[in-house]
Amino acid sequence: MTKTLILMRHAKSSWDAPATSDHARPLNGRGRRSAKALGDWMRAQGWIPDQVLCSSSARTRETFAGLKVPLAGEFTDDLFHAGPEQMLPLLARASGQTVLLLGHNPGIAEFAEQLVSSKPDHARFFDYPTGATLVVSFDIDDWNRLRPGTGNVLDFTVPRDLMNR
Repeated sequence: MTKTLILMRHAKSSWDAPATSDHARPLNGRGRRSAKALGDWMRAQGWIPDQVLCSSSARTRETFAGLKVPLAGEFTDDLFHAGPEQMLPLLARASGQTVLLLGHNPGIAEFAEQLVSSKPDHARFFDYPTGATLVVSFDIDDWNRLRPGTGNVLDFTVPRDLMNR
């Protein structure tokens, strides 16, 4: 049996209101277009989550809404600027077959690098820009059996790849 993880960084956020708290910062226009493109790509590729773990920030919530995934997300402060050491235990408690985990850099990029057995051949994998999305499978029957370095990369994209098609 396998489990699939869709590991996504939020789409591009707005810096138009400098007084807005980091947690409350929304997406900008490009970010909203990117979220829609990512959702379209996920559906076209068959990457449909049955569970969503999402940071509670405005920009991650708005990214999730833009994906148009037909299920409710689980929003948690524990993923707001979380590092791999916070993400792994959260994922270990997941119950879905295909889980979308939506968070922030630098933690999401570090987590992506730690999870895979070999890195995808994509120039943007290591800096994990806004909207970067890794799809990785694990040969496990329960998320609590996930071990770093064991993931098989199924796909990786960034919004710019999708917008230029």
